[in-house]
Parts: sequence; structure tokens; C-alpha cells
Amino acid sequence: MNEDQIKKIVFIEPKSPGAHVYKKWGFPRLGTIILGTILRNAGYDVQIFIEGVKGIDWDAVFDADAVGISTITSTAPRAYEMAHHIRKAGIPVFMGGPHVSFLPEEALLHCDFVLCGETEETILDFICALNGRKPFEQIPGLVWHYGNRICKNPLPEACPDLDKFPIPDFSLIKGNKKTGVDLSITPIMMSRGCPFGCNFCSVTRMFGRKYRFRSVDNVIRELRERRPEWVFFYDDNFAANRAHTKELLRRMIREKAGTKWMAQVRIDVADDPELMDLMVQSQCKYVYIGLESINPETLKNLNKGQTREEIERSIGIIQSRGIRVHGMFIFGADTDSPKTIRETVRFAKKNGLSSVQFMILTPLPGTPVFEQLEREGRLLSRDWEYYDAHHVVFQPKGMSYIQLQKKTLSATLKFYSLSRLIGKINRLDIWSVIISAYGWRLSRQMRRSTKGFVKSLKKRYAEMGADLGSARVSMGIKARKTSEDLRDFFQSLNWEKIKRRKDIAIKDELDACHMNNGKEAS
Repeated sequence: MNEDQIKKIVFIEPKSPGAHVYKKWGFPRLGTIILGTILRNAGYDVQIFIEGVKGIDWDAVFDADAVGISTITSTAPRAYEMAHHIRKAGIPVFMGGPHVSFLPEEALLHCDFVLCGETEETILDFICALNGRKPFEQIPGLVWHYGNRICKNPLPEACPDLDKFPIPDFSLIKGNKKTGVDLSITPIMMSRGCPFGCNFCSVTRMFGRKYRFRSVDNVIRELRERRPEWVFFYDDNFAANRAHTKELLRRMIREKAGTKWMAQVRIDVADDPELMDLMVQSQCKYVYIGLESINPETLKNLNKGQTREEIERSIGIIQSRGIRVHGMFIFGADTDSPKTIRETVRFAKKNGLSSVQFMILTPLPGTPVFEQLEREGRLLSRDWEYYDAHHVVFQPKGMSYIQLQKKTLSATLKFYSLSRLIGKINRLDIWSVIISAYGWRLSRQMRRSTKGFVKSLKKRYAEMGADLGSARVSMGIKARKTSEDLRDFFQSLNWEKIKRRKDIAIKDELDACHMNNGKEAS
């Protein structure tokens, strides 16, 4: 290739299937935007389409010289479908993100190249390689086809200095009308990595345990440039390095940033009165905490390093400072039972959590829990669309998969019940009313979006001889099937009947664009 062949580059981030708590805000993942900004600064023509924010202009996609697709596990089926049709138009497709970083061979069935791990320091060299100015063998983290074999380069080193990354240019995000994007809440990344080792989380394998962060000056510069009303700090643990976090918050106070902010933290922020003071003074309004469970054995098995008593005490301290708490819980660990779910709902109500996520344990590729369940033969499906924390994809021990599915949804419906919403309206707590109304609506959307999935489970389970007409089984007694039987059962499901085809099937739309652009399929 000559150096001018690859100049127009399009990035795509497929939307997540179904309903989830962040869908309303349309947060883009920042990695794609940082990559686009790096290439734009180097003189390339870059457009980014965040499907969950503004939709996709397929004419622009088919006019590109190369297309990059970023995917997490639940968006992988749609990403692969897109990659397949874009490749048919003769356009090279490269993929990145956590899912394909852990399963690059799978991704190469659909695309030409996979960039594994952190790619900010390799993306320019990769485009140079596409243009024939650098050998592919010199690109860290690159996986690609070479004849009939797959070549894999060693992973790139994690960048120790995040100040090297440019401030993400959100104007690169386009829509189906090429109008750009206006984010009501601005996402900002301060750090990468997490020193903790929760066995259901892929962050440590993707970004490492070493906590790396941008300088305070660099973050303050971004806040000055953007002047956002609201910020969501994208860090997996905003206060992992308390000294650095405190320094940033002091600067925000001195600079009179005037920005209200939210972040993900652990419960131990409540143990530091100085940190709590700074959070309040710098206008922290909401914290998202992975509480995960109130079951002592489950907390131990998940390697959370916290107790139920510590959770309850920390929630009280944080709320006493006027900061609202969003609690995230996971159901389905080997030590969980239906009683665990019932007690968790009561706990969340009793402790006045402003909002919650009740999620089903999801064995994401790259996590210890995935490796464990795969080793034990308990993975029931590799239909990645359902790896979204709202669908059961493994055989639990303490209950049946149908029971886990139904009880988790029931927990969400109970927390966001209409009676609780009316109670908050009567107390004239406007903020809580807004949150609860959104939660009530979202929980109903979740019920609708999983309805077909549950029906198919029941139908196929009945076909296998289970007596779903009995009251006991309809509530979800333990399955009397072996894991092998269950895997066969899930594999025999007619998934196409329960897929949200408007989310997955894009063939007609893409083929129409392909024909309109007059490009012949390879």
C-alpha cells in the first residue's frame, strides 16, 4: 500500500442490547474517542459513531478507507455483524476492546485485525502498517491473519503516563445527520488500573493492578476547557490513590470549577473524614459503589474484602454528608440462594439507597469466574448478546437458572415499585422522584426485554420433561439436569426467535448502503 491509501478512518461503538441503567445518558466509552483524537491530531480524517448516542451514518462508513470497531462482550454479536458486511465492501476492519482482547481468534473470524490491550501508543504505528510503511510484526498487541495462520504479537506495555493521551475531542462523534453530540453529563477519565482483584471483573487483566493516573494539572485543564455542569469520572475506582484524589478535589475547590460530579468508589471512602469533606466541598452528588452482596460467604468468594457491617456503616456515613448512593449488587454466586435476593432487596430499602442495580453474575471472558465456570462445565451459552448482567448464561448452584432469572428481575421491580415512587412524591423529594421514576420505567423495560428469553427457557425446559405446571417449579426449583444436559438445552434454543432483531440484524440496511455506494463486495 502507498501512504495515501488509508486516510479516512471511521470508528464505531455498537450500542448495547436491551435496557440498562446507563442507556438514558448514552455515555460513550472514552478509549475510542482518545484513539480518534490521536489520529485526527496526526492529520487523518476521523469520524466516530457511538450508536447508543447518535446512530450511524452508513454512507460515511462505506466511504472510509478503514473502519475500527470497539466492543464489549454484550455488543460483540452486533460488532461482528457490522464487521462482516463492511469487509464485504472491501474495507479493512480492525477491532479492539476488552472482549476481542481476550478472544482475538474469535474476532478474526469476522475482521482483519485485532488490537489487544491498550492501543493509544500503537494506533499510529498500526495505521502506518496498513499504509505499508511499517511491518505488522512490529505492532505490539496486534493479532492478524498471515496466509492460513494467525499471528499474535506480544501485548503492549501499559502506558505509565496518562498525560501523554490527548483530551478526548467529543466533536469527532457524529450522528446519522452528521450533527455531532451534546453530552448532558461529561465523562472524564482520571486513572486506569485497579489494585483490587474481584474475580468477576476484567479490569485488572485489561488494564493491570497498578494504579496509573493523569496529573492534577492535566485533569484541571480538561475541566477548564469543557466547563461542564456535570461530570462522571470514568475511573473504576476514583479514590484508589487517596492522596492524588484529595489533591484533585482541593484544586477543584480552589479553581471554583462549579462542576457537580459523580464517580465509582469503594465503601472505604467513608473511612476517611478528610476525603469525605473534600468530596462534599467539591460538589460530589452521587457515588456508584459495587456493594455486590450482603452474603458474607459470597463477599468472600468474590474477593471483595468487605463485610455486610462495613457496607451498612459506610452507606450511612456517605448519605449523612448529603451524597446519594447507587448500590450495585450481583446475584448468582455459588453461595447465593433465593433468600439472598430477598434479603438484599430489604437491605437496599432499609438503608435508603437512592438507586440500585440488581445484576446477574456474568462470567465475562478474561475473568477468573469465566475460567472457573468453563473448567467446571457450567457455561450454558456463548451467545454473547446475553452476557449483559440481565440474562442467566451459566448453571448456578444455589438455585435454578430460571429462578435466578426471575428473582433478579423481581428484585428490581420491588425496589422501583409504584408505591415507593408515590411515597417519594408525597415527601416532595424531587431528586428521588426523578431517579425512582426512571428506575420504575427502566425496570418495566427490562421485564419486557427479557420476557421472550424467559418464555423460551420455560418452553424448552418443559420439552426436556420438567413439570413447569407445578407451583414449585414455576417458582424455579433446582434443575435436576446435569450441566452437560443443560448446555445441550441452551445450544438447542432457537435464539433467533428471542433476539431483538432491530438491534442485531443489519444486513438489509448495510447492503442497501453498499449498493448505493457502488462498491463491489470482495
